[in-house]
Formats: sequence, structure tokens, C-alpha cells
Amino acid sequence: MTETPPEQVDVLDELRRLEEQLSALEGTLRAQHSVLLQRNIQLPTATLERIYYLRQDLENLSQRADEAYQELEQFRALAQITHLINSSLELDIVLTEVVDTAIALTGAERGYIMLREEDGPMRFYVARDAKRRTLDESKFTVSSTIVTQAAETRQPVVTQDALMDMRFDAQRSIMLHAPRSVICVPLIYKERVIGVLYADNRRIPNLFGERETALLVAFANQAAIAIENARLYARARQTLAEITEMKELMDNVLASIASGVITTDTQNRVRLYNRAAEKILGVPQKQALGQTLMDVLPGVFEGFEAVLERVWREDRQQVVEVEPVLPERGAVNLSLKFTPLQDPSGNTYGMAVVVDDLTEIKKRDATLNVVRTYLPPSLLRNIQSIDSLGLGGDEREISVVFADVRGFTTFSEQLDPQELMTVISKYLMVCSDALQLYDGIVDKYMGDAIVGLFNTQLNPQADHAVRAVRAALSMAYDVQALHEVLPPAQRLFYGIGVDSGVAMLGNVGSPSRREFTAIGEPVNFAKLLQENALAGEIIISERTYRMVRDLFTAEPLEPRKLKGHADFHVMYRVTGLRRKA
Repeated sequence: MTETPPEQVDVLDELRRLEEQLSALEGTLRAQHSVLLQRNIQLPTATLERIYYLRQDLENLSQRADEAYQELEQFRALAQITHLINSSLELDIVLTEVVDTAIALTGAERGYIMLREEDGPMRFYVARDAKRRTLDESKFTVSSTIVTQAAETRQPVVTQDALMDMRFDAQRSIMLHAPRSVICVPLIYKERVIGVLYADNRRIPNLFGERETALLVAFANQAAIAIENARLYARARQTLAEITEMKELMDNVLASIASGVITTDTQNRVRLYNRAAEKILGVPQKQALGQTLMDVLPGVFEGFEAVLERVWREDRQQVVEVEPVLPERGAVNLSLKFTPLQDPSGNTYGMAVVVDDLTEIKKRDATLNVVRTYLPPSLLRNIQSIDSLGLGGDEREISVVFADVRGFTTFSEQLDPQELMTVISKYLMVCSDALQLYDGIVDKYMGDAIVGLFNTQLNPQADHAVRAVRAALSMAYDVQALHEVLPPAQRLFYGIGVDSGVAMLGNVGSPSRREFTAIGEPVNFAKLLQENALAGEIIISERTYRMVRDLFTAEPLEPRKLKGHADFHVMYRVTGLRRKA
């Protein structure tokens, strides 16, 4: 509420002073009346009566003036608070101010607001008390009869004593909470009831008279405008947030996709240009937006303008693959898809151009064609560029597995050539599968022997020695499994040697026939180790043993064959995996 103006205070105080002075004069005259009678002095009887009635009139005048000033104060407060609630567009703030104002204007103890959802029922929004505290909905039972009546009749509902009002005697909420004075007014906006404003007092009956009702109705009319404005603002803000979120999503989608996306208007002027288009075409977005496609993509391919013209003329998609030379990137392979953009009515309002960079794909295909014969399929996806492989020659540390069948010469003399090839292919397949299981590559087949390589340019591996020994063990186990399905006469055993060291790796041969291989000490020494291995044995070098001894058990042996290696003093026979502590 606003403070009482100074001029109002002066008038009310003057009336009270006159009332007090007149009462004092009347009291004095009555007190002196007996004294005057003793002195044979008698006052006219009409004088005291006139003073009495004058005092009564003055009291009535003072009361009416006080009521008038209170009403004026309420209307001043109404104007000020109406301005206050219309100054905010936050719905929660507006609703709180409306309820607090209704309580202050009427002298209620508490109040609440219910609003109608769009084409739906009323919903409880906010409740407050006279101390401007928010009340929990669960502690505030809503009288559905009062709310429904105010909303349906579009008129205020007032009861001076709800407990005695026959209209609500069956309402359980009225009986439980025992409000004495109740007022509920509809909130009407553009001839539509958008909600109700309710207030009550549980102690004082007859609190809401005609003046309070008229005041609250006038306030409710202004409050309805403020509430609806706040709701419209909230919906507009939500819509804007949704549009902004959608735009950000679309921007993120366009920014994240690998394809370049360009859209134009009917004049071929660029309206949208994503980051991928920048990267592929080498033209910055700032330079592209607002320019024509012919300016953004000058000389991309011969017949470019003719394709654009055909898209507009035939109103259908055109796809071309070109190999232009771009100023920023040089020679590239591009796929361009030109698609008309149409509105729901079928009218063409622009064009979308999707640009896919096929350059890396073409290079990858060339790479895979070169290495497909070397690698198992599981390793092909790791190859990104043929230039980075170093197939022309690269010195690096590798591990070599050399496996050869024992007793093959005697065995081959007992079978015809076709059956011999079938049997030996089974053994070589077992060894190949074991190598590929641990991402090794088959360097070569030499009759009944096989050579596997680990940690080449094609299959870089930090743990190449471990992988090589695991592959050798897998060969031995798988050969034993193969024996279970072969007749005794076809059961052969491999001798396997493994060494680790530095070798030169790359392509060798002529332009018409090239082969990827390793040249160096590890290859030769692995062959010597397999020659030292008996049937079924896996023999590894001292260098390999130092790299794998934490994982595998092995026993040292004296070499059986030296073949000119005077420093060959010890080799190790692998006996299995080391048990974990």
C-alpha cells in the first residue's frame, strides 16, 4: 500500500481535533450544569442537544472522510500496483504480485490464482499469504464449487460467512478449512475467462463488501491483461528458444558432416556455406556468402554453367564427378550433386549443392589395391596413405616366424602330386591362420615352409615379439588339432624358429612383378633356428627370449646346428605360457 498523502493527514487530524474539542466542551458544560443551577443560572436545554448532535455529525463526517480517504488510498494503490505488475513480463513475478495485491486490497489472509490451460482445465499456479509468503499447494485445498461458479458465470462470487452459506454447505474443503469470508473473481481477457483470483479470511466474517468486490473486479481486469501478456511472452520466448535450439542443431549438423553443403537462391547467390565446403574447396565462408556459384567455384569443371542451367530448366537433380585443380589444394577428385529446393507448394526457391571429396577415397583405394595381397582383411582399414607406408625401403626392428614341415621329403614320395598339394595346403592354411590371428603377414610360402613377419610398415606393432611367439604356439596347437581329423599317414609336424632384430623391408622385383619382403639377419637367423627345431618344437633366439620372458616359459639349449655362426651359443625352447602369480 502507498503512504497517506500529507494533505489527507492534515484534514483527518483537524476533524479529530474538532471532535475532541466539542466533546470536551460538552463535558465541561455538563459538569458545570449543577453549579450553575445552585446559582439560579439555567442553560437553555436546546444548547446541550445541539452540541450533542453537532458532535454526532462531526463523528459521522470524520468516519466518512476516513472511509473516503481509505478508498482513495486503495484506488491510488490499485493504479500504482497495476503499473507495477504490467512492468514485468515474467509470469511467476506477475502472478505473485497479483496475489499479494489482491490480499492487500481486500484485507484477506491468503489468496491463490488458477489459470486455464489452452483448451484445457484450470490449473493451480500460486498461493500466498498476508505476509507475502508462498504457500504449498498441498496445504491449500481449492473449493471447486466457488472456482467453477466464478468461471462459468463470469461474475464475482462473495460469501460473508462460508460456514453459514447454503451454497457451499456440502463442500468438504469449506468445512475442513473453515474460511469465514470468501471472494473469487474471474480473470477475463478479450471476453475469454483465462482463470480466477481467489482470496479468503478464516477469522473475520463480512469482510468483503461491495467496495472490496468492485475494487477487486477492477484490479482483476487489469491483472488479466498483465497475466496474458506474461504468458504470451513466455510462449514467445519458448518458441524463440526452440527455434534457436533448432538452428544451433542444424548449424552443428551442417558443421559436423563431412560433405560440403551450399545453398543458393534463384539467382545462384550463396546463402549457406558450411565448414566442410570451406575445407574441400579452399574458399572461406566470408568470401563465399552472397556471391554467385560461378564466382565461388570458378573453373571447377568445363560445362559448370551448363549444369546449373539444366538444373533450373529441368527442375531435377544433376550429379557430376570431376577432377579439378584447385588453387589451394591442387588436383582433387570431387562429386557434386545439384538439387533444386522446393517449398510445400512445389515452387523452386533455390538450389542445394552437396560436395563430396573423393580424393582420399581414391588414394585409399589405390593403397588397398597395392597391399591387399599382403595383409589380412582386419588390417586393411588401418591403411590411410600409400605415401606413408615406405614400401620403397624402410629399416626397422621386426620379429620373424619361420616354420617348416619335418620329414616332408619322405612323406611326399608316398603320395601322388594332387593329394600331396591338398595335404600340404591344409598345413599351410593352419599356419597362415595362426599368423593372421595375431596380425602378422605372410611374407612367403616356400614349398612346405612359411615365413611370417611382425612390425612391418603394413602392421606396426610395439609388442611384435610377443605376437610372434603367440602365433608360433598357435601353429603348434592347431597342427595337433589338425591331426585329429587326418589319417596317421598324413600327420606331419612343424619345426618353428623365431628371431627379432633390425631388417630392411620393402618392395623388390620388376615393374611387372613386385613382392614385399624382409632382408636381413632376423630372417636368416629365424631359418637357422627352425633348422635346429625338432618336430613340434618352437625355438626362439636369445634376443627374442629377452623380450618375451615375462610372459612365456622356455628352457635354454645348446645349438644343434651353427652354420657359420660362431657366436651362436644358446637358444631357447618355448614350453608354454608363464602362470600369473
